[in-house]
Amino acid sequence: MRRIYADAESVLGSPVRNLGTIVALVLIVALLATLAYMAAGWSFADASYMVLLTIYTVGYGEVRPIDTPYLHTVTIATMVFGCTGMILLTGVLVQFFTAMQLRQILGANRMQSRIDKLSGHVIICGFGRIGVNLARDLVEAGVPIVIVDRGEARLAEAEAAGYLCIAGDATEEEVLHAAGIERARVLATVLPDDAANVFITLSAHNLNPSLEIIARGEAPATERKLLRAGAHKVVLPTHIGAERIARMILFPSSSGLSSSSEMERVQRDLGELGLDLELVPTHAGSAMANLSVGQAERQAAGAFFIVQIRRDIETITRPASDEIIQVGDEVLVLMRDSGVKARKLFTAKVEIRAGRMRF
Repeated sequence: MRRIYADAESVLGSPVRNLGTIVALVLIVALLATLAYMAAGWSFADASYMVLLTIYTVGYGEVRPIDTPYLHTVTIATMVFGCTGMILLTGVLVQFFTAMQLRQILGANRMQSRIDKLSGHVIICGFGRIGVNLARDLVEAGVPIVIVDRGEARLAEAEAAGYLCIAGDATEEEVLHAAGIERARVLATVLPDDAANVFITLSAHNLNPSLEIIARGEAPATERKLLRAGAHKVVLPTHIGAERIARMILFPSSSGLSSSSEMERVQRDLGELGLDLELVPTHAGSAMANLSVGQAERQAAGAFFIVQIRRDIETITRPASDEIIQVGDEVLVLMRDSGVKARKLFTAKVEIRAGRMRF
């Protein structure tokens, strides 16, 4: 089938190139015919209307009398070249859309046939920052993988990298079946949505009880749910990053905390995990002011993890959960992608009045 498609394209030409050529021909014919009618004293509106009626073969009637040999010649030429151009345009549009559908069908079938031959592979649900790095490391180690994602841009990126891909929502059992879950060795669900990860874990465990499942969690409370759903291991990127930062703070001599290049490398590593390290001041009237560290983290619902509190000349490393965040404290937080929202929790709300309205 693929050979037939290639031979047809070599004979008929590229659909995109053919489409561009025919469209240009129709536009040139329409322009020349319009100018020819205008040369006979017609207005632009009448001339262009007459040309459209002719090349589209509508036949509503002549705008003005065609009573001179010149107008007869212009009209006949418009009929011949304009109608022929529209017929060719219709044909090349059919060729273009057919070619696109064939490419999609052949590509999907070829991808699915390769996936059907896999056994003992790893299914990665989600091709975000963590999924990209996970896929790269596994492929470098020679482990066969299948990417499952519903984002067109991410799928295009995965295909460009040469990975086997399935387009669809990993929470649907049909998509997991297409990824070969019955023959897979490991499933890693690394979506930034805890609810989706729990549902995928539950579905995957029911479809293949012997499958090893590794799940990503954002909020600490999700870990228990993932384990109950059937996950063998749960990874909390925020806590992993926080522990690494804490070790660097506690043991600066061994970790190279004072090295700017080391800090830049750590920031890049955290960025690949979708995390960001930032020092945020606590303002009066903010949601975090006068709360304990534990209360602040619970209120943030896993959006950030407090690593350090800087208060005047005092630095509180790895603050206890009952440590109170005071106004004026500078809080070193490890934030998720939603860091912009997390920063708002430390910023005071200012009331603005406009007449009787308050904002």
